Amino acid sequence: MSAHRISARVPEWLKRQLESWVKKTGRGESEIVREALANYLQKGAAGPSAYDIAKKMGLIGCAKGMPSDLATNPKYMEGFGRD
Repeated sequence: MSAHRISARVPEWLKRQLESWVKKTGRGESEIVREALANYLQKGAAGPSAYDIAKKMGLIGCAKGMPSDLATNPKYMEGFGRD
């Protein structure tokens, strides 16, 4: 296999996750990064997600009379899941 070397900067938390995955699986960093990149690119090539389709159809955010930031504002989650 002919290989092309690339360089990418990643944040510290991502580096730690990669190192942890290397230890857990026994696979090399390059192999894990190649597989992750291939999966990411294939996902993008697969077309729009269900979310993208629903948003385009106007089904996202269609609750009438509700705050516009209901899904993103943490104040609406206070007490959620508690009895």
